[in-house]
Order: sequence, then structure tokens, then C-alpha cells
Amino acid sequence: MNEAHRDAVRELSHFIDSRRVAGTSGRFGDVFNPAQGRIAARAPFASASEVDAAVAAAKAAFPDWSETAPLTRARLMFKYKELLEAHLDELATLITSDNGKLLADAKGEVVRGIEIVEFACGIPNLLKTDFTDQSVVGMDSWNLRQPVGVAAGITPFNFPMVVPCWMFVMAAACGNTFVLKPSERTPSASIRLAELFLQAGFPKGVFNVVQGDKIAVDALIEHADVAAISVVGSTPVAEYIYRESARRGKRVQALGSAKNHLVVMPDANLDQAVDALVTSSYGSAGQRCMATSVAVAVGRIADELIERLTPRVRSLRIGGGMEPDMDMGPLVTAAHRSKVLGYIEAGVAAGARLVVDGRGHTVPGHEAGFFLGGSLFDQVKPDMSIYREEIFGPVLSVVRVPDLASAIALVNAHELGNCSSLFTSDGAAARAFTRQIQVGMVGINLPSPVPAAWHSFGGWKRSLFGDQHAYGQESVRFYTRYKSVMQRWPDNPA
Repeated sequence: MNEAHRDAVRELSHFIDSRRVAGTSGRFGDVFNPAQGRIAARAPFASASEVDAAVAAAKAAFPDWSETAPLTRARLMFKYKELLEAHLDELATLITSDNGKLLADAKGEVVRGIEIVEFACGIPNLLKTDFTDQSVVGMDSWNLRQPVGVAAGITPFNFPMVVPCWMFVMAAACGNTFVLKPSERTPSASIRLAELFLQAGFPKGVFNVVQGDKIAVDALIEHADVAAISVVGSTPVAEYIYRESARRGKRVQALGSAKNHLVVMPDANLDQAVDALVTSSYGSAGQRCMATSVAVAVGRIADELIERLTPRVRSLRIGGGMEPDMDMGPLVTAAHRSKVLGYIEAGVAAGARLVVDGRGHTVPGHEAGFFLGGSLFDQVKPDMSIYREEIFGPVLSVVRVPDLASAIALVNAHELGNCSSLFTSDGAAARAFTRQIQVGMVGINLPSPVPAAWHSFGGWKRSLFGDQHAYGQESVRFYTRYKSVMQRWPDNPA
């Protein structure tokens, strides 16, 4: 690193007991500006003792916070929402700087995070339970939901704000305290989220942030005072955290990898289907868990679909993130770019037809950035690695099938079941697809069916470990324990 770049490197920190805390482990990770291909920040990697300090702060805050009235928590969430809206541009810039996604995409992410806070503002109603008068003569039955204690979250690089909001916002609204371990690739936004949380009036220790890698993750898993863990990551990571946490008696919500299919029927509006494939496959350089990575062309539509997609993929506008009117930015790191390149090479070697080759793409003024152009494969088969595995890059594979039943069978045979979409003009086909497809989220004539904040997010099969999906009413169940009460008051002779 030259001296000019060294001077520009931001020093990040942990956020423990409501203040920034410098790292003491002596271990650090580099955070890159993907568009420039240079180090932009340095994050401390927490030791087990630093994780312990964060958990201790959360544990100390829990008794008072858990007894705080839900209405009081809701009023603080309203203040937090106002602060996030006031700092939208700042948060989006931090996201783009670390992640490389377009500024417009980053602003959209901040808005989706704010929507989770808006949902949490209704926590008094969300925590309402049931009451039965005279369940038997002289006895009433009712139930309540109580917070679980200290919760922890481990989040991915691709959504540095919205995925943490799925976790700490809902956990805190339900009366828990929280320790966040954000991705070491995109950690900058986490500290501002914590500072604004404190500024909104939340008590100290309710929300803590520790930067780090697997050492910090394992310390959270092994900590006796952590009652619940949420994670979003690849399936191997999610499965590991689920297994190791569950065997220690913790409740776990673990969302894993995705291989999302978009099925195009012969009667589909092809203009809409092509627009949907381009935006959902190549937006954010394909680094979305809801990105479409497989187009399933049914019957005679396949050749025309390839013909329509090819010029659109070739003409994608690729920039450094801050420019207007772009379609996508760079990948997050050089290592991740190399991994995606490896998948493209594997697809060619396996015999798939590379219709559009995104390798070797550079952006003027950003020659050192981690860029790839969009790639498009045809004649992809289910036994190829580019079909079986999550690529997480700007690569779309087209698989040809003869009919809807074959398309459904193809999707259902995959080990991952995050989301899938169908483009059709046939209501009966849409109904059959919706009922028969084995995924957690379904779109009809729209791609990337991300549920609104008051619904819940999550897949099936090896895309989800644990019983509850993220945010929405499912998260209220995850972050609370159900207690059933039966009461009887004997007659008082006095």
C-alpha cells in the first residue's frame, strides 16, 4: 500500500456497551473499495475476550430492557426510524464503499431496513396474546411471550444494513439485547447503525457490535450467555452454525445458500420476462440471495429467450457504484471475483454454451477494480457445477425443458429451495406452480419475490436450518418464548 492510500484508510472499531472500542487482539482485516481495488478501511478482529465483553454488556442491560413496556420500545423505534431516514445518504454511501453495489441499490437497501423498523414500531400489537375466560369453571387460561435473553447475529457481506435490521431490530423490539458480528468484508455501516440506535435513546448495552472472523463467530456460539443466534450466509456456514449452536441448546435461525429459478412459459409476456431476468440476475453483480441464477425456458420459447437476452446482457452498463444510470458495479473482493471466474471456466469445460462472456471486462478509470461483465450460458445441464452450486456473481444459466411439469420437477430436485418465479399468462399454471413448487418464496410474473416487512423471509430444504424464517411475525416467535398460564382464585371467605 502506498503512503497516500495508507493515509486514506479508515480505522474501524467495535461498539460495546454503547461506545466505540478499539480492538485489542492485534488482529485486523482489510476492507476494500471494490471499485478502486484498494484498501479503504481496516477492521479489528475480535478475540474471545472482546466477544465476552460485548455479551457481558448485553447481559447487564437485559433485566431492565426486558421489563421495559413494549409501548416504550415502540416509541424508541419511531425515533430510530427518523434518524435512519435523516442519515439515508450517509448509510448508502458506506454500503457502496464497502460492497460496490450501485448507490441507488444501496439507498434501496436502507429503505428496506427502515421498513423493518417500521414493522417493529407495532410491537405492542405484535406481542398481544390470547386469553380464555372460564377455560373451566373458576379458571382462566392465557399466554404471554417473553424475551429469550442475549441474542447474536452473524450477517453476510451483500446486505450490510438490511440483514442486520432483520435481526437486532426485531430482537430489541421483543425485549432482548443483542450482539452483532457483521461481515468482515462490509463492516462500516454496522457502527453507524449502532451509534444512531444509541442516539435514538435506547439504553446502553442493548445493541453491541463486534467485528471479526471465525474466532468471533465461534466465541458467540460457545458463549453460555448467548441464548439465540441468527445467521445469513452460505449453506456450509449456516449449517455449521446451526449444528454447533443447537447442540449447545441455543435456538437458531440459519439462512443458507440459494439457487433461484425463473421459469418462462411459452405464453409469458417475453418483454417482461427478459426485463425481469436482466434486473434480477445482474443487479448488484448477482450478489443477492434473491438473484435469479437459472432461467428455465419451457418448450418453444427457449431460442427466442436467448435471442432477446443476448444483446441486453452485452450492453449492461457497468460502473464504479457512484455514477448514475448504471446497471451494476463490481464484485466485493478480488478473491470473490476469482471464484466467479472459476465457475465460468467450469461451465465452458462442462460443455455449456457461453453465449455472452463477461471475463476480461474493465471499467475506464477503475482498471484495478473487481469487475466482471455479465455472462450468459445456454444448454446448461443439471449435473454441471454452474447449475448445482450458488455462484453469487453476474452469471445466468439457461436450462431447456419441454413442459411445466418438467420445470417443476427440475426446481424440486435441487437441494436448495430459496425462491422461484413463474412467468405465464395462465392462471391455472400459476396456481399449480405455487402449490407444487418446493421453495420458501414464490413469485408469479415478478422476479426476486422478497416478502414485505410484515411477512417473513426464508427458504426450504438446505436454504434454511431451523424452524423460523426471518423478520415479520416469524421473528417475533423466534425472539420470544411462549408461556402458557392457568389461574384460579379461590373464594375469599372474608
